[in-house]
Amino acid sequence: MTSAILIKNGTVIDTEPEPVVLGRADVRIDGETITEVGPDLPAEPGTEVIDATGRLVLPGFVDTHRHTWQAGIRAVAPDIDFGSYLRRVLTELAPRHRPRDLHAGNLAGALECLDGGVTTLLDWSHAQFTPEHTDAAVRALRESGIRAVFGYCYGGPPGGLTKETRRVHETHFTAPGLVTMAVAALGPEIMSEEHALEEWRVAAELGLPVTAHLGGHGRESAAKGLAFLEGHGLLATPTTFVHALHYTEEELRRLAAAGATASVSPVDEMNLGLGYPTTGALRAAGLPTGLSADTVVCSPGDMFSLMRTAHLLERGRPGGAGLGFTTRDALRMATIEGAQVVGLGDVVGSLRPGKQADLQLLRTDRLGMACAHDPIGAVVLNADTSCVDTVMVAGRVVKSGGQLLHHDLETVLAVLAESAEAVVAM
Repeated sequence: MTSAILIKNGTVIDTEPEPVVLGRADVRIDGETITEVGPDLPAEPGTEVIDATGRLVLPGFVDTHRHTWQAGIRAVAPDIDFGSYLRRVLTELAPRHRPRDLHAGNLAGALECLDGGVTTLLDWSHAQFTPEHTDAAVRALRESGIRAVFGYCYGGPPGGLTKETRRVHETHFTAPGLVTMAVAALGPEIMSEEHALEEWRVAAELGLPVTAHLGGHGRESAAKGLAFLEGHGLLATPTTFVHALHYTEEELRRLAAAGATASVSPVDEMNLGLGYPTTGALRAAGLPTGLSADTVVCSPGDMFSLMRTAHLLERGRPGGAGLGFTTRDALRMATIEGAQVVGLGDVVGSLRPGKQADLQLLRTDRLGMACAHDPIGAVVLNADTSCVDTVMVAGRVVKSGGQLLHHDLETVLAVLAESAEAVVAM
């Protein structure tokens, strides 16, 4: 990795505290860190210069909830509802995944993220049937070069949750690195309340945040689950509510006061019939809210599609109720707000000096991006993955000239195809 990089002459978009176009400017990177942003910065001796003329320079995207291991079963059920998803994907296909299949899916899925400008990923990994599955999944994230929070969801035999969660933490996450850990909890709305108590307690013991599917299973389930969490003081542990669809405004304000965050999956929540995304209500209540692909089984895997969908659905509310939601709001959710959701708001999500150099360069010399008068509007409404020219994670260039670096993609895809055929054909 080059110790010093200067990105020159790009149109710079920062996102903190709110998205703003800084205009033509340069970004200086020393090692892993952004050190300066401004016009006409001099190139010090030994600095690698990246010409960003005709490019938009902005932070990398943050996906706050993705079942990355499912890359090998993409579009296996594109028109499915939630009940059928549980049966087809989690009951039938998930147990067929061997450790090597989890590795293949996680590696390809993480590289898919990097290819589309997603530099940070919350990998909600719920196919952890054995320690070997877990080790393979974590290894793939590290090999990919992405920044990730590994959301560990215990899937072994009864009685082993606490012991195995401790093992995973001790084995993989005691030293700092690009991949960190969270507890991906199944309780109290999917598994029992006793199971939930154990999940939150081991998370608190290890100092880990929790991410859980909460509020997406109907009004009664949402209210009961929230009362349980509050009654046991579990929200003292930082908790992300995934699919928080069925809470009242007053309950959302309580969640915000407790320091909770939220993750919206705008395509899946509609496609699976979970409910209309509550993007505006969550943010109005004061919850930091990020976007997520959830699953490529029935959703696109790129952030551009998610930003557009969230923007469309919120602004399309009856009577113009959502017209206050803007393209800047969508971009904020995809960057700094998403970083806050996964607990990395002080690390990534903007181009502020001192932050890690996780960023992307988007091409504007495309018919679909030419003559864009509002660069932020163009990112949200017009760009797609073909525009992603350069991607950096912690100052390391992982994509350049539109091509991913450091991996033999032909081999990655061949291994994924072999895995996918074996899993689906079993």
